[in-house]
Amino acid sequence: MGHAGMAAAAVRYLRTVGSPSAQATGRAMPDERRDARTDTLPRPDLRAVRADERAPVDPAVFRRVLGGFASGVTVVTAPAPVQGERAEAEEGLPGPAGFACQSFASLSLEPPLVSFMVARTSKSWPGIARAGVFCVNVLSAAQGELCRTFAVSGADKFAGISYSPAPVTGSPLLEGVTAWIDCEIHAVHTGGDHLIVVGRVRALDEGESGSAPLVFHRGRLGTFTPAE
Repeated sequence: MGHAGMAAAAVRYLRTVGSPSAQATGRAMPDERRDARTDTLPRPDLRAVRADERAPVDPAVFRRVLGGFASGVTVVTAPAPVQGERAEAEEGLPGPAGFACQSFASLSLEPPLVSFMVARTSKSWPGIARAGVFCVNVLSAAQGELCRTFAVSGADKFAGISYSPAPVTGSPLLEGVTAWIDCEIHAVHTGGDHLIVVGRVRALDEGESGSAPLVFHRGRLGTFTPAE
């Protein structure tokens, strides 16, 4: 099975096991007509306590505390599908997919693996799953506006954006990034209301020489200053 097929199968499985029918029977139901690669996943039932119990963690407190963890900022992209990849006939094909992502991390050196997390309801994820490949674009300090563009859901994010194809997967490699990592989807795991996507690195390099990274902390974008 190719990388796109593997990603599609993972998404199809995760979608069916999260359905009410699957939860009631303990089995995944076959999906006969819908292509799970192009549909967002339904929000799963994640209740961990009974209806008469208080939730162990207040969501507002959770966000506030975790917001204290500073991270870099990336844009994860995937190429547009080519003619003939979609079974159904339609006017035009979707363009490339991409979204702003702060949950990117290095995972393994041997084999070379990286990971990122994406919401199950993401409108960009189906395009990435369909492609089976992606490129992680590590944003520079000067690319705050680019980050905001890719953080908007449903818009034509690539309009007016300069990019070239990544060398192995053809995923959009954005101009001016501080580094890029070209990957094939290696595995997809459930993580509550998110998916954990593992990519096998096929190519990578530094971008603009000497450019500082963009940093995200407590809901705001900023830059990195070395400690004395």
